[in-house]
Amino acid sequence: MPARDLIIGFDEYDLNHVIADLEEIRRYNPHRYEMEQLTAIVYEDQQRKICVGYKDVRHDEFWVRGHMPGMPLMPGVLMCEAAAQLCTYFAIRYDFLGAKVLGFGGLDDVRFRDPVLPGDRLVIVAQLVKVRRGAIIISRFQGFVNQNLVVEGQIKGVPLPENLHAHRR
Repeated sequence: MPARDLIIGFDEYDLNHVIADLEEIRRYNPHRYEMEQLTAIVYEDQQRKICVGYKDVRHDEFWVRGHMPGMPLMPGVLMCEAAAQLCTYFAIRYDFLGAKVLGFGGLDDVRFRDPVLPGDRLVIVAQLVKVRRGAIIISRFQGFVNQNLVVEGQIKGVPLPENLHAHRR
C-alpha cells in the first residue's frame, strides 16, 4: 500500500508502547467476554483524530472451531467490530460525540484484502472524518497484519441511550 494512502505511517506508532490496556478500554467500551475485540491502544492523537489499537487473535477465540473447520479465518464482521470498538473507545474517551454509548450506524466501502488467522495481531488504525455532535460520527479505518492491509472501510457510529432497556419501555 502506498504510504500516501495510509492513515498514519507505521513509523509513527509503537506497538510495544501500550497506552490503554484491556482494563482501561473497559472504562469506555461496554463490551465484555467474547465480544471484546481489542487488546490494547497504542496511539492517540486528538488533533489529527487518529487512534491505533490492536487485537491479538487467539487460538481459542469463540469462532475458531466453526469458521471454518480446518481453516479458521477471522470473520470479517469481527474485523469491523474491532474497528468499531476502537472508534467507540476514542470517541467516548475524548467526548467527540457527546454520548456515553455508541452503536453501529453503518459501514461503507468495506474491503477485505487478506485473511486474519489465529496467532495474528490485527492492528487497527482509525481516523474520525466527520462528527455531528449528538448525531453521528464517521471514521475511516484500516486493518493490518504485519503491515499488510487486510481490511479497510468507513464506519458510522450513532449515540445510544445509556439504558436501552428502559428507553424501549
